Amino acid sequence: MLSIFLFTLSLLAIFLLNSFKILKEFERAVIFRLGRFTGTRGPGLIILIPGLERMVRVDLRTVTMDVPSQDIITRDNVTLKVNGVVYFRVHVPDRSIIAVENYLAATAQIAQTTLRSVIGQFELDQILSQREQINIKLQSILDEQTEPWGIKVSAVEVKAIDLPIEMQRAMAKQAQAERDKRAKIISADGEYEAAKRLAEAAHILDSSPNAIVLRYLDTMKDISAGDGKTTTFFPIPVDFLSILKR
Repeated sequence: MLSIFLFTLSLLAIFLLNSFKILKEFERAVIFRLGRFTGTRGPGLIILIPGLERMVRVDLRTVTMDVPSQDIITRDNVTLKVNGVVYFRVHVPDRSIIAVENYLAATAQIAQTTLRSVIGQFELDQILSQREQINIKLQSILDEQTEPWGIKVSAVEVKAIDLPIEMQRAMAKQAQAERDKRAKIISADGEYEAAKRLAEAAHILDSSPNAIVLRYLDTMKDISAGDGKTTTFFPIPVDFLSILKR
């Protein structure tokens, strides 16, 4: 008789211990009573009716999910390997349990599908230069598709874009040609500015005969003066040159 009493007492203690649950600040419990959803509880201490109620823990922290590399063909028929990362969290715990079988797996699959679909709508140059706009579009589409599951997608980032070797070489040649083009344009601009300044200087010297004489004498000084220079100049009157022109 004593053993039956002890067994019953132990069984009751087990039921009581299983009815007390402690949830952390970032956890919520989705409660089912005889299979029917009755509400969400937590955080802190909650009490379940033994044998009648069952709970499912839901983590409310932000999840960082890697999207594996996807083979994608862009709008201009370039094959790429693109991977990314999705940041999301559960904001309606009961939906994440009732509306979808496994919200983590479902979000991962829809993220891969959306990445392939969105990247395929852009050309290669747009993908490389407009990554921020692509991230915003991905985040908007994913957030809309996962909203019925109680999921809030806070950000989507395209991490890496792997180009074929042939495309990398072609882009390197294009970049080199672009740099050569800019160098030639800069050199031509410099020649244009120099010619423009020389024309202005010639106009000033032509309008002032004394200025060209001073310039002539200063040039002679620069060439002949200084240590180790043995050049000797015999100045010719500038007027003599004008006589020769006649």
